[in-house]
Order: sequence, then structure tokens, then C-alpha cells
Amino acid sequence: MFSLVQKRRLFFLISAAVIVPGILIMLYSVATTGALFRLSIDFVGGSIYELKFSETGADEGSIREVFSSFGDENVVIQQIGAPEDYRWSVRASFRESTEDVIVALDTLAPLDRDSLRIEQVSATVGREVTQSAFLATMVAAVVVTGFIVIAFRQVPNAFRYGVCAVAAMFHDILVVSGIMSLAGLLLGWEVDALFLTAVLTVVGFSVQDTIVLFDRIRENIPKYLGEPYETIVNRSILETIHRSLATQLNAFFIMAAILLFGGDTIKQFIAILFVGLLTGTYSSIFTAVPLLVAWEKGEIPFINRRGLETATYEA
Repeated sequence: MFSLVQKRRLFFLISAAVIVPGILIMLYSVATTGALFRLSIDFVGGSIYELKFSETGADEGSIREVFSSFGDENVVIQQIGAPEDYRWSVRASFRESTEDVIVALDTLAPLDRDSLRIEQVSATVGREVTQSAFLATMVAAVVVTGFIVIAFRQVPNAFRYGVCAVAAMFHDILVVSGIMSLAGLLLGWEVDALFLTAVLTVVGFSVQDTIVLFDRIRENIPKYLGEPYETIVNRSILETIHRSLATQLNAFFIMAAILLFGGDTIKQFIAILFVGLLTGTYSSIFTAVPLLVAWEKGEIPFINRRGLETATYEA
């Protein structure tokens, strides 16, 4: 039988090769920009302008020049609707001189004042959303560990299953965070509320996929008494991997279609979600389960192993 868990050190190295550079990128981002990621106005505060010009004359370049003249070099501009509608959405990082900005925009082309909308965004909202997301992740880690300990109570060392599931979850968060930090530096991607939504979705997906694998291990332990634990785990992976991959491929095809043909406003969210689901699938099979075997065999530093090096499960 082909053994995946025997190659666990290779899988750990692959994870480290992605996570460690991601952490270094985030540290570089902190050193150069003062934050782990490039932040949108959801977190730093600012203004959202919805503009409708009554005739042609304003384009993205000219609108950007107006906001640059007021000191905003990182304004996000998006055309809304058909080109002949002359409608634009502008996200600016400042909240002052609003009337002066409108006057300057009006010189490009006459503005339809009845359709003009300006929304002020407070940085406090972003901080509250971030705190809520962080708290939700911590609560999820505790709840998942507790649930697995209770549900797997008939399995030896049930606590290990919970810890390994949570470790895989944080593995995915670090991968997604590293990719987002890199995209912020290279592509100008900004973290907004949708990014937090994607991260929480990835957390739920990662835990669910890992529990499915662990549940098969739990079922196989009493069925194959006397076999080495490593063999039981490997058998469980091979029995479930086709179902996991088939399910994930359906989601990947849909997200790939959205990335290719969807609107610009959602592409960043879908891209991060795609990366998160990809690493979630990987971590369930190649991180959580191998970590469980490594713990059983006493290969994790500073954690004492209980039992023999070649542990078997006997009646």
C-alpha cells in the first residue's frame, strides 16, 4: 500500500517553505508600511464617492489626478455600469476638503448633483470587525478542540486530534495571510471586510475537511486492531482522499470561472478564497494527519510520546 504519512517530513518542509517566507514578507510589510497588510479604508478610514457625470470628459486618469492634488496617491477608482453612464466609484483615504474635491471634479465634466453620494468611513469600524474576526477564530479553535475531544473520547489520545486540527487551521491562516501581504506589496491589494470573510470561510472549511479525515481514522482503529497506527492512518487517507478531492475540484472550477469572467470587485475575494481552500485541502491531508502520526511516534520536539515507537492498537 502506498504510504503518504511516511513522507510526512517532506510535507512539513513544503509547508515551512510557504509559511516562513510568508511570515518574513509580513515582517517586511510591517517594517516598510507599518502594517502586516495594505489596509483599505475599511480599516484606516476615509471617504467613498459615487459620482455621475452628465457628459463625457472624466476618465480614470483625470479623476486620479484630482485626488492626487489633494494628497491621496492610493485612491481606488472603479467605473460603474456602461461607459456611456459616466458613473464612477472612488475610495479615498481622506475625509477632509470634500466640497473642494467636488468642485475640482466638476471642472472635468459637469456632475449630476442629484446622483452624488459621499459616505464617510470610520477606522473604528474596521478595528471592531478585526477584533470580532480574531475572537471568532480563537473561539473556533477552543470549540473545535473541545468537540473533537468529546466526539473522539473512545479513541486513545483524543486531545491530540483536536490540537492537530487547530494546527492545520492556523497553517491555512498563515498561508493566506502571507499571500495577501505579498499581493499588497506587489499588486496593491488591500485588506477589507471581504478578506476577513474569506479567512473565516477558510477556517470553517479547513476544520470540516480535517474532521472528516479524523473520523475515518476513528472508524478504522477498532476495525484493524493489531495494525501499526501509521498503517491505519494511511489506509484512512486513501479511503477518503478521492471524496475530498472530488468535492474540492467542483469548488475550484467555479471559483476559476469567476476569476476569469467575474467582476473586478469580487476577484480579489475569490482569489484569496481559492488559495485558502487549496491550502485547506492540502493541510487536512498533508499537515493535520501527518502531524498526528508524528506526535504518536514521538517526533515532535519537547512533547513526550506515550507508548512504543511502533505503536499498535490491540483489543
